[in-house]
Amino acid sequence: MAGEGKKEMTFWEHFDELRAVLFRSAAVVVVLMVVVFCFKSFVFDTIIFSPRTSEFIIYRWLNQLSDLKPWLSALRIESFQIELINIEMSAQFFTHMSVSFWLGFVVSIPFILYQLWTFVRPALYPKEKKSIVVSFFFCSILFFTGIVVGYFMVFPLTIKFLGTYQVSDWVENQISLQSYISMFTWLILVMGLVFEMPVLIHLLSRFGIVTKKFLRKYRRHAVIVLLILAAAITPSGDAFTMTMVAMPLYLLYEFSILVCRNQKSAEETEGA
Repeated sequence: MAGEGKKEMTFWEHFDELRAVLFRSAAVVVVLMVVVFCFKSFVFDTIIFSPRTSEFIIYRWLNQLSDLKPWLSALRIESFQIELINIEMSAQFFTHMSVSFWLGFVVSIPFILYQLWTFVRPALYPKEKKSIVVSFFFCSILFFTGIVVGYFMVFPLTIKFLGTYQVSDWVENQISLQSYISMFTWLILVMGLVFEMPVLIHLLSRFGIVTKKFLRKYRRHAVIVLLILAAAITPSGDAFTMTMVAMPLYLLYEFSILVCRNQKSAEETEGA
């Protein structure tokens, strides 16, 4: 790896630079973790626990939609509130620590990507630099878009269904704090990651590995694969949550077809 206008760096100089990148990234994560930790009431009461009641914004939107269109009355959300319990002495403190770390990590992702960019930039040609910058930018946008979709759509509808479902009126649901937080962090992080599919498909198309024709030809096979993937990443394993995860995955697949290069452009890129 050669710097811009600088002599070629040795292996240990590369190692020191990578260590500095990791240290700066870790420092930012720790600082943001402390900030999140200090705003406990806002993080938990306003953000994390909001979807457990029928006052959450997505539920109110569905009710307003059902009022405007009577034929959508099936979307109406009746008043509900999911109660959480804790049965372990230290669970609430360690839950606070864990959530602070993950939120700090998620918020710091743009900075971490920038640090990785500064590390690999000297080894790239000008044309490659432009492609990587665009990829990093869209990676960040798609990741946070996935988190927003997970928070406002997938997670609320999932916990509303699972948290209020009863096999009998004799059996009351008692949702543990750990179960709620586990589903919250897992579903939202997974949605952020799976939203990177268009970027991955675009990169594969640049190397001529996949094309629009290929993705369209095997669309039906892709649906089965996406359902299997949704079942694998669903924490509860139920059909409802799997469907809620599979629907955005399929939409991402269709969007990936749009951003995928066709065979001709891929060949032209290789010739260039």
